[in-house]
Order: sequence, then C-alpha cells, then structure tokens
Amino acid sequence: MESSGINAEYMGSSGINAEYMGSRQWYQRRVHGWAGGKVILSLADDQEDESVDESLLGDAGEVAEEAVGDYRVLFINECASTAAQTILLRGANMYMLEEVERSLHDSLCVIKRVLESKRVVPGGGAVEAALSVYLETVAESMGSREQLAIAEFAQSMLVIPKTLATNGAHDATDLVAQLRGYHNAAQQDPEKKHWKHIGLDLVAGKVRDNVKAGVLEPAMSKIKQIKFATEAAVTILRIDDAIKMFQPQKQGQ
Repeated sequence: MESSGINAEYMGSSGINAEYMGSRQWYQRRVHGWAGGKVILSLADDQEDESVDESLLGDAGEVAEEAVGDYRVLFINECASTAAQTILLRGANMYMLEEVERSLHDSLCVIKRVLESKRVVPGGGAVEAALSVYLETVAESMGSREQLAIAEFAQSMLVIPKTLATNGAHDATDLVAQLRGYHNAAQQDPEKKHWKHIGLDLVAGKVRDNVKAGVLEPAMSKIKQIKFATEAAVTILRIDDAIKMFQPQKQGQ
C-alpha cells in the first residue's frame, strides 16, 4: 500500500502498513514484481462498494524498516517471486560507493553477455594474438596487394595485448613476443594445440593458460569489439577530404 501523511497514520491505526513511494515508478514496479501483486487504482467495485480482490494482492514473508547508515531502508524479504533482487552497497564515502557500483555493474553486464552468447573465449589478449598470427599466415599466402591490408590488420590486433602489458607496468615487447610464439606453435604443431589458450598474466608479468586460470571473456563482446573497430577504421579510410571551418575574424584583428 502506498500512502503518506494523515493517510498513513489512519491506515496504521487499522493495522495496515503504508509506505510512500512517491513518483518513483521503477521502484513501484519492482515491489509489485517481488510480491507478485498488481497496482490497484481504486477500491470501488461494480456494486459501488469498496472491496479488494485477493488475486490482486502480493505475498511477502517479512516487511521491515531498518537503519542503514544515516538512512531508513525498507526490507521486503521472502517474496513470492525472485525475478528481481536488490544489492545493498556500503562504503566509506560517495566516491568509493560510485566505484563499487560501476564495478558491480560491469560484472553483471559480463554475466549477462555470457548468458546471451553461451560461449566464452580466453582473455588476456589470447584471441587477438591468435588472430594476428593466423592473419599473417593468410597474408603470406596471397600474391596480390590485399596482402598488405591483411598484414596491417594483423599488426593492429596486437594493440590490445600491448596495451594490457603496458597498463600492467610490464615490458610489452617481450610479453607480446612470448604470446605470439605460443600461438604460432599452437597453430603449426598439433601436439601443442592446447597452447591456444595462452594469454597474459599481468600480475606475475608472464604468459599462462587463461582458461585454467579462469580469465575468460564473453564471445559476443569480443566479436562485437573487433567488428565495430573494423567498421570505424573503414569509415575513416573512406574519408578522402576534410573541410575546415575557420571562425571569422573580428574587426580590428
């Protein structure tokens, strides 16, 4: 039940717990989804009387208001539905809370992408290094000018592992060379095919099997990253001229 002021006091005296939600419709929808109830706009029925259909009411095992920090928070537990949940974050200050919220949001988005694509790939630059080695092999087998474009595309794939190594304060040249060596062997030697999962370990500053280490990425996100980056590069290359607009000079200048 939603109410405020004198209405809440009147309903409380009748044994009804009333909570004011204001105009936050997203909050109302979540509460209705948890408890399984529906919005009742009026208590009037067809007989011009006041009644409530029990099928419109929700169900919750416990509704309690507790103090969390400087705020009073309403907890609705043991709901009829678990389609929506609330995660309560606490931190020393608002800056830390914002960082925790962003990290949690990114984690949930990764889980969502994994469930959507139902496939994962090893992280730590493993995919980019494998594609770079494979495309270089394809480029060497061609005898036309397309060889140059494919070779440059293969080199551009190494930007990700190089950036990862640099951000981890490691020697990017050495780590990427090791990474390419493992993936080249994995593609050339069938006995070393398991090396295709080799990626960067930015904590220890070496390469490792990232599948065994649990460093994975959603396949859908990886495919879209490569596709969108390629489309952006193609769009820029299609620009054959640029028009610059100079600001008109004021009088006396």
